[in-house]
Amino acid sequence: MVRSLSDIALSIRKDWKPINFAAKPYLDAMASLDDIDQNYGMDSRTSIVLYFLCNATSWHGPIARQIKKELRNMIK
Repeated sequence: MVRSLSDIALSIRKDWKPINFAAKPYLDAMASLDDIDQNYGMDSRTSIVLYFLCNATSWHGPIARQIKKELRNMIK
């Protein structure tokens, strides 16, 4: 079962403290999206997820690895 991006964003907020300032705008955008086919303004969901992943390199640990893998699988 594929979780919505808003559910994933909630899980990220619970685990990642403090959230990197560069990743926060993309996390905020993900929180308002349900699936990978929606757009956020002029940006596709795919690009939002990619930008988040690029800015989330400082987020580590087992939950981070699992969620990053989940996000990468969504954009394949």
